[in-house]
Amino acid sequence: MTRSAAVAVTGLGVVTSIGTGCQTFWESLLAGRSGFSRVTSFDTIGYAVHMGAEIYDFCPQDYVLEMDPAAIGRTSQLAIAASRLALLDGDLDLSEIDRGRVGVCVGTTSGEPHSIERFDDQYVQGCVSKIGGEFLHGYPCHVVPFHIAKEFSLGGEVMMIPTACAAGNYAIAHACDLLYAGKADFMLAGGADSFSRITYTGFARLGAIAPEVCQPFDRDRKGMIPGEGAAILLLERSDQALARGARIYCEVAGYGLSCDAHHMTAAHPEGEGAARAIRMAMMQSNIKPHEVDYISAHGTGTPTNDRLETIAVKKVFGNHAYSVPMSSVKSMLGHTMGAASAIEAAVCALAITHGCIPPTMHWQHRDSECDLDYVPNVARKQKVRVAMNNAYAFGGNNSSLVLAACADSNRERP
Repeated sequence: MTRSAAVAVTGLGVVTSIGTGCQTFWESLLAGRSGFSRVTSFDTIGYAVHMGAEIYDFCPQDYVLEMDPAAIGRTSQLAIAASRLALLDGDLDLSEIDRGRVGVCVGTTSGEPHSIERFDDQYVQGCVSKIGGEFLHGYPCHVVPFHIAKEFSLGGEVMMIPTACAAGNYAIAHACDLLYAGKADFMLAGGADSFSRITYTGFARLGAIAPEVCQPFDRDRKGMIPGEGAAILLLERSDQALARGARIYCEVAGYGLSCDAHHMTAAHPEGEGAARAIRMAMMQSNIKPHEVDYISAHGTGTPTNDRLETIAVKKVFGNHAYSVPMSSVKSMLGHTMGAASAIEAAVCALAITHGCIPPTMHWQHRDSECDLDYVPNVARKQKVRVAMNNAYAFGGNNSSLVLAACADSNRERP
């Protein structure tokens, strides 16, 4: 792609269990802070596991300024907060631009599940006899990007991407396509999901939740820890960003999307779909394996996922796989479902900007099948020019995103 068609990341908004806002979030990552604690949003008596990564210091009234925060769900609240932070970080004054040329593309796994949970509670208690509109109107996934557009009076394309835990990367990819095609001047793209009893129960029934902490790639890993959060990236064409004097974190160099078409929940046993997505992303980005300085791993901490992701990276990178640092921030903030790869895209942008790689925490024992450089327990100071962000999901959805430094930009952030 030409320089004029490249897409720049000019603003980041992040809301997680280890910090809200880029600076706090980044400092927490480098310090190895854990966002894990006992679940408080619902009673886990009767569950075999009790740990989650909930956000306790979030005040929606600080971010939802045009709508009634109480009238929308928590996922929308988190998404609006991340969007407002991204706009502020990108120094974009919406009153000075054509809002009809600003679009929204957000990935999510569950949308607003609390509407269904509230109905279920009342139905069990005998308070309602049938499902009414008051329970359903706030549930569908599409309400999340709609609420962002409504909060900021945006008139561009609004799109929801429901590809589960890969949805954030998918959303960023679609947003880039709109910018490449000249169908938008700015895009707010990323992912959001709130902590959900429905989701937690599902993963608990699958036996996929670790009892205490998430230990990606460790020999004794016992599973993931469900979390919540949101990340929104402000995207625009690089030529436009340079013309308006925007500070550029990095550029989205390319992406790869694929489907295993193998099993509804299990990945392909040889990591074929994941490897295909990586190859596609590298081909579109016009980069070679030795040019990748960092891989942000999907790294859920489940035995199968970590092994297959390692296999996929080896398939594509060959012997160079052993020389590429690869870490999983889910070891600190848990698995935020549809928000995960959007948050991890922000991690890549910050790694490029600050020349530092966050660690994989709670790693203690080498696994013979997971034998790459996972940056164990301590952040690593290292120049990052090209970063890859991998994300995989139920339904066989695979995604890889490549972000690269922009040589023409002033990348230094305060």
